This record gives sequence, structure tokens and C-alpha cells, in this order.
Amino acid sequence: MMILELANIEILAGQNSAFEAALEQAKKVIAQSKGFVRIEVNKCIEETNRYTFFIYWETLEDHTIGFRGSDLFTQWRALIGPFFANPPQVLHYEKQN
Repeated sequence: MMILELANIEILAGQNSAFEAALEQAKKVIAQSKGFVRIEVNKCIEETNRYTFFIYWETLEDHTIGFRGSDLFTQWRALIGPFFANPPQVLHYEKQN
């Protein structure tokens, strides 16, 4: 069963271009993680400093243990973390039939 990680992110005002450039590098980092399937990023229309990440994993543990406990997570956060206005809200979902 595939897992969806839903992350709501608010970045510092006026940093969109720099954040989006760093995100392109960060996508290459997360893509190397075991169990990573794909990432979709959406930018809010009304509040342009808000983004929603849909990150798909093979298992919950691939994200919560494998990725978060790895050097790849450290690299990921070093690239995009400095742009965060607040800690991201991260929840996990499983597909229902």
C-alpha cells in the first residue's frame, strides 16, 4: 500500500524564487531515498508564500524512519529549511478503497 505524506509549508515572505530554486535541488535529494515514489508541489494562489507537498512513499517507515533518519534528510532540510516561516505540518494518509 502506498502512503501519501501531506506537508503544508509556509515560507518567508518574498523568498519564492530562491525557495523554488532550492526545491529543485531538494527534489533530486529526496528522489534518492529508499521507498520514495514521487513528489508533487502546489503553490497557493491566495497566499503565495504557502506550498503543499504531496510526497508518495512505498511505506510509512520509508519516510518516518528511512528518510528522516538519513543523511539525505539532513541535505533536504539544509536546502529548503532556511526558507520555512514555521515548522511544516506533516500528516500521512493511506488510500481507502
